[in-house]
Amino acid sequence: MRWRNQILALLCLVIFCALGVLYFRHWVVQKPFGIVLFIGEGLTPGRVAATRVYAGGANSRLALETLPSMALLSNYSRDFAVADESGAATTLATGRKANNRNAGAKTSGTAASIIDLARQKGRTIGLVTNTSLTNLTVAAFYATGQSRTDEIARDFAEQKKIDIAFGGGSAEFLPESKGGLRRDGRDLILELRRDGFEIVRTKAELENVPRWRRPRLLGLFSSAQMASAKQVASGSEQPSLSDMTRRAIELLQWNPGGYLLIVDAGLMGVAARANDGEQTLLETVELDRAIAVAKSYTGENSTILACGNLGIGGLTLNGSPFRRDSGIAVLGVNAAGEPALTWATGPNGPRDSQNHLATEAGGQDPAGTEKIASATARFEPAASFAPTARTTVTDVLAVGRGPGSERLHGFLDNSAIFQIMQDQL
Repeated sequence: MRWRNQILALLCLVIFCALGVLYFRHWVVQKPFGIVLFIGEGLTPGRVAATRVYAGGANSRLALETLPSMALLSNYSRDFAVADESGAATTLATGRKANNRNAGAKTSGTAASIIDLARQKGRTIGLVTNTSLTNLTVAAFYATGQSRTDEIARDFAEQKKIDIAFGGGSAEFLPESKGGLRRDGRDLILELRRDGFEIVRTKAELENVPRWRRPRLLGLFSSAQMASAKQVASGSEQPSLSDMTRRAIELLQWNPGGYLLIVDAGLMGVAARANDGEQTLLETVELDRAIAVAKSYTGENSTILACGNLGIGGLTLNGSPFRRDSGIAVLGVNAAGEPALTWATGPNGPRDSQNHLATEAGGQDPAGTEKIASATARFEPAASFAPTARTTVTDVLAVGRGPGSERLHGFLDNSAIFQIMQDQL
């Protein structure tokens, strides 16, 4: 009789401990249901200030400015004081530094990215970009160290780490015989369809996917990078970055274990590299719209993080625009007849600079730029010529809302973004 009482007491103790663990995990230590990371290519404090004025005037506020936590991030790589796109993204994806020109978990000396860790925790994975799904920023989250886009596309198709992916770059998934760029003859889109992925190619097809369907969805909306924000606004059949963000959140929410969504605003970087100031600001506004959408659709028990990857080109809004000036009123020349937007480096620089002479001496222009500078150089000049605007040693901005985001304060290394996401899985 005595031993029965002891067994009963032990059983009650085990049940009590189990209930305590469940209570602690689900009510005391509440993990966010959704984790959304936005990567703004070239998002620095100066870019935010210029975008604020362009979007609505000096006294307006962007959606990203309403996120309560903020920090500045250093972004050096293992071998250089400033990272390139692949080096910066690899740190965001793995928490480790990598050499420039290398992307992915293996190149940083770790076996797993945040996507791998999230899958182990039972979360569904989404990936959104308005450039190509094989660009180096997004590739760092799923690729295994390749730098060629056809190899990155092969990694995407074979590893199947992503449940929902929206972007451009369909040519990297198709063989040359079908109008693509692959020389190995593989049709990766067909292979993904056979593996259960639904393929959509237009905004209308994306909107028609039912919310209740368990997602395995690939949206390839262009053969290369996607349409710009201006082209989408003028009637393109392609979805905008905010459209893709909204649909990804809607379709990822079926999973009771939560989700991780990575959103890359890559066209910000493309425009900055070309010294296209208006397009750079338009794409930054589009990133801001996507952040506003995420705030509306994720719910309070979700973590939203938005950060830059690196500084690009040194864009500055100069002069003294009136307080309510916005849009085209802050483009072109200011009231003194001077350029309102200027760059530190890029194709709008003086063509007779030392850099240009060195390029000419080499016999070719590595970026294939034309010999005559574009007319926009008069209105957005760069101080120094470069075929494409160079990266800058500039701390990038990070903002956030939700569990874990309170750690964004002061000056941090960009590896902190990975650590915040990892702790909230």
